Amino acid sequence: MNRSFFAKTLLTVGASLLTPLLALAQTATTPGLANTTVASSPATSAWPTKPIRIVVPFGAGSFTDIAARTVGAELSAKLGQPIIVEAKGGAGSTLGTDLVAKAAPDGYTFLVTDNSFAVSSALYEKLPYAPKDLMQVSLLADAPAVLVGRPGLAAKTLKEVVELARSNPGKLTFGSGGQGSSAQLAMEAFLLQNKLELIHIPFKGIAPALMEVAADRVDIAISSVGTASAYIKDGRLLGLAVSSEKRHPNMLNVPTFTEAGFSSYKMMYWFGMMAPAGTPPAIIDRMQKEIVKAVATQKVIDVFGATGVRAIATTPATFTKMVQSETTLWAEVIARAKIKPE
Repeated sequence: MNRSFFAKTLLTVGASLLTPLLALAQTATTPGLANTTVASSPATSAWPTKPIRIVVPFGAGSFTDIAARTVGAELSAKLGQPIIVEAKGGAGSTLGTDLVAKAAPDGYTFLVTDNSFAVSSALYEKLPYAPKDLMQVSLLADAPAVLVGRPGLAAKTLKEVVELARSNPGKLTFGSGGQGSSAQLAMEAFLLQNKLELIHIPFKGIAPALMEVAADRVDIAISSVGTASAYIKDGRLLGLAVSSEKRHPNMLNVPTFTEAGFSSYKMMYWFGMMAPAGTPPAIIDRMQKEIVKAVATQKVIDVFGATGVRAIATTPATFTKMVQSETTLWAEVIARAKIKPE
């Protein structure tokens, strides 16, 4: 377990987190991206000729995993080849990411990940891969964050949780998807803003972290609405606050952070596809175009919408710019706060 909280100089980090995604929202789309022409060789024009592997660097059951499988099924139908999704969680998402970074850039291995990619790039001085070893293909979805509590927690509102934590420093616990994961830093930003200290308990993915909160063994956690929605709906988790501007349609009984009294907290999750650097441009272009079609299908819209997540697509350039911006942001935060991975 790791006692951790950000330095006081970073009080505005929560608001800053939203900026790249607000800019992205203006360029994200579903079926209407501009067409581009990319030259292809005979080998790439025939792609794909065998099954495609998509690696998710988190445990099975996370929304990232659900997104990969849902979009993957649509891509399989459109590309005419099986899509095999493998959940490879651990080390704050770096284990699965490394598998893809080191894979042959032949268009048969892809990564579906989330904000943790930018966080890891900023957090770890030494990664088993370099961020440049992966190239962005397209976003698949974005979603607000929701702060949840265990069902047996004495505090039933976010204000009560903050008061409880403030009167018991270093005693309450929060779970995350791993040391250095986006879920950890999302919570750290909230703790910083409110000058709180909790004990961090990392897991191999946010799904097992939420299961432990639901089992009353961990006090609170922050997750995307996509992963936490089902738990809140059936009462296994307390929904304490959601980071959207208005109450989320999938959890109308959960107040926004502003309504709960914490208007300075902003956080958005994103989910996207990447490929090993050096993957032929023609393959990246084809995959991106098929993603645009896939996320516009009613099946994907319904599955994502059922958990409160927006299905979107972007150009590789837009996704790349967003990742670079967010990595720079986290690097500044982590450097000032002197946060170190375990």
